[in-house]
Amino acid sequence: MREWYKSIYLSPHLDDAALSCGGRISQHTSQHEPVLIVTPMAGEPAPDLPLAAFAQELHQRWALPQDAVRARRAEDAAACQILGADYLHWDIPDCVYRTDPATGKACYPTWESVITTRHPADDAVVEHLVAQLRQLPPADEIVVPLTAGNHVDHRLVRQAAERVFAPTQLVYYEDYPYAAEPGALTAVLTPTLHPTPIVLPETAVCAKIEAIWAYASQRSTFFDSHTGLEKMIHSYTAQVGGERVWRVKNA
Repeated sequence: MREWYKSIYLSPHLDDAALSCGGRISQHTSQHEPVLIVTPMAGEPAPDLPLAAFAQELHQRWALPQDAVRARRAEDAAACQILGADYLHWDIPDCVYRTDPATGKACYPTWESVITTRHPADDAVVEHLVAQLRQLPPADEIVVPLTAGNHVDHRLVRQAAERVFAPTQLVYYEDYPYAAEPGALTAVLTPTLHPTPIVLPETAVCAKIEAIWAYASQRSTFFDSHTGLEKMIHSYTAQVGGERVWRVKNA
């Protein structure tokens, strides 16, 4: 890592920053402004416990029956290279891998549980996140998920960041593709937040698309083809005027 960054993006998973902010990140780095993408939930599942059925289902969808996390980290490295950003992978397992220490059962056995609940065991995850965030190098801004879509890992990252950094330093990004769903954005906005549109040149949009495409394991979840990806990103770009971030008023 460098001694200072223009921006540090907190990407709960190995694709969130590219999906949500790839254009803005590309803009920064094309202007020689250093960017660091930190992925907290990039840890391996516990080796001594069997994968939950939900996690196994995801691995099959991703066509990654073995070493899924290692493969996804490699995808992220390739995407960050396209965007020109430094990257850092932390050791917290994705919520689909986390288990209750008392019972060994999956904390989040279904997609519904991921977006509607918060397991008590995640109190320790937040504390771990807070400790790690305090060790990051200085940055002009810390860019965090707004939590559109209510994914539990996005909620935990935002909660920890708000404990560590001052409101003046925090910038919130719209969690794509969740933010494109009707009502997802308004559900998490508060009167204290105001938007800033980020107009993107076509070069930045193209870099964003290629970075997203680098996550080969995730294509089957979000896109049917490269052309489909291009259409989705260009549509949302036109809808919000590029990309959009949110800041606390009068912070």
